[in-house]
Amino acid sequence: MELDGRSLLGLPPHRIAAGGVGRTFQNLLLWRHMTVREHVKVAHYSQLGYGWMGALFGSSRRYAEERRLEQDTLRLMEMFDVAKYADLVVGNLPYGARRRVEMARAMAVNPKVLLLDEPTAGMTPEGLAQMIDTIRQVHRDFGVAILLIEHRLKFVMALCQRIQTLVFGELIAEGAPEEIQNNPQVIEAYLGKEDIV
Repeated sequence: MELDGRSLLGLPPHRIAAGGVGRTFQNLLLWRHMTVREHVKVAHYSQLGYGWMGALFGSSRRYAEERRLEQDTLRLMEMFDVAKYADLVVGNLPYGARRRVEMARAMAVNPKVLLLDEPTAGMTPEGLAQMIDTIRQVHRDFGVAILLIEHRLKFVMALCQRIQTLVFGELIAEGAPEEIQNNPQVIEAYLGKEDIV
């Protein structure tokens, strides 16, 4: 994978994040002992430029960047509707809120590409509707490209401009939502083939 002409293959995760890729996971990967604020703040550190000397001696650049980090953390928590939980550990939050914390953390790296792996896994219909609104807002407000892996077809059809359909890792169809929805191979793969007697 290349981003801005630079290969990201083989780089460690922190370098990939610093290179402009944010991601969420199918199975939530949050530290249960950390607060919401701590999760979002820690993701910003790949963008800080004051270095260890600035941290050690408390440079003015460090204080300015830390203030910016605090403001951005609050903005992301508000955007993802988790600011009310800012000082609670994530292990005590409802499932949908934990999903939104993970998205806020992914956006804290200021990505150019956001990878979302099953963002609606385990969500209620209300949580699903909120996640659709959130993803639309991220795309609109940040102009970030979003690569979504999802099995809920209604969710995919509501959000995606271009869809690739895979069966056992093989690409069987690619196109706009309307094309995919009416594609005979997709219908057969996902709904089965009707036997005529």
